[in-house]
Amino acid sequence: MTIIQRQAGDGGAGSTGTPSREKAAGGPRAPRPWGRWLVLILAAALAFWGWRHYRQPDHATTTADQAAGTTAKGGQRGERETTAPVGIATVAPADLHVTINALGTVTPLATVTVVSQISGYLQEVGFKEGQNVKKGDFLAQIDPRPYEALKAQYEGQLAHDQGLLAQAKADDTRYQTLLKQNSIAAQTAQNQKYVVQQYEGTVRSDQAQIDAQSLNITYARITSPIEGRIGLRLVDPGNYVQAGSSSGIAVITQMQPISVLFSVPEDALAKILPKIREGAKLEAVAYDRANVKKLATGAVSVLDNQVDTTTGMVKLRANFSNEDETLFPNQFVNIHLMVSVLKDALAAPLAAVQHGAPGDYAYVVVDGKAAVRVLKLGQTDGDQVQILSGLAAGDQVVVDGADRLREGAEVRVVAGGGKDADGKRP
Repeated sequence: MTIIQRQAGDGGAGSTGTPSREKAAGGPRAPRPWGRWLVLILAAALAFWGWRHYRQPDHATTTADQAAGTTAKGGQRGERETTAPVGIATVAPADLHVTINALGTVTPLATVTVVSQISGYLQEVGFKEGQNVKKGDFLAQIDPRPYEALKAQYEGQLAHDQGLLAQAKADDTRYQTLLKQNSIAAQTAQNQKYVVQQYEGTVRSDQAQIDAQSLNITYARITSPIEGRIGLRLVDPGNYVQAGSSSGIAVITQMQPISVLFSVPEDALAKILPKIREGAKLEAVAYDRANVKKLATGAVSVLDNQVDTTTGMVKLRANFSNEDETLFPNQFVNIHLMVSVLKDALAAPLAAVQHGAPGDYAYVVVDGKAAVRVLKLGQTDGDQVQILSGLAAGDQVVVDGADRLREGAEVRVVAGGGKDADGKRP
């Protein structure tokens, strides 16, 4: 009884006592049904995680084994990729031309400005612009009628003066007869001789004036003084042209043969002068402005007599037949002047020469590996260069693929400059 009262007192004055009776009568409650499912799900998740955790090492081992197998299969290919493909050429003796390169200007051997030698109206033009003309071809006609009229006038004056001369000579003959008979004074006979001389001078003057007008009439018909190409017409028919006008009627330029004026450094005289003194014809080859296309081949004809003190250069003239007219007046060209030939000089392709810290060098293929050879170079002739030291005849030098090489690198010789023999790139 005492215990029951204490528990009721714990419930407080307002307690009904019901919770204490339920607790004493039924004990703890049973769990609800959905809680069991939650426990099962959590257990399944933990089991799956454990399976994955303990299974992972085996998976990693398998992946590593597969990677190792792949590497083993591709080992030969990777080894091939480290071998550099190169193109090679063989060093051998060759004849090299010693040349001097210079910039020149195409200069005609003759350029004529057609100028009228008389004044008058231009009646006719007998050429087409840009036409090739020969010496003596008709070019223009000046009105000749004023000069023909003057010629007729002087011819009349000549006839008059010739009559006076004839009369003076007849008088002189008669005076000489009378002088022998002492029928006339000697002074009178002598004076008559002087009169004859005066009329003779007058006749010669008249004849000279006639010849001058005949020449003017000839000048009225203008013909070409040289063979060449005529340029643009500077005066149209119907215009009055003045004798000796600076503008002229047209300009004729000789095209065949033609020359090139070019300059070389004064240091080159040591190579040129001995050849010229020997009477040798130095070959000059003209290339276009880009120095790529060969235009014509000629020979040096003139060496200037002094060095230009302002530039240190000396001028030369080379003549070219120019049959196909590839050289055009005032065109800029590159001249390759050949002064000598090096017979059987050791030569290598210029593409094999590399430049770097050692200086000039080249890669040589020896037993499938690249070896560096330091070079001393000489004369260059086109795509060939003279080898003074560093290489020997028969050496195989790399001309393609040198940028991928180093000393001792393994190389694989391919055909076609970086292609295999079957035409496929590595």
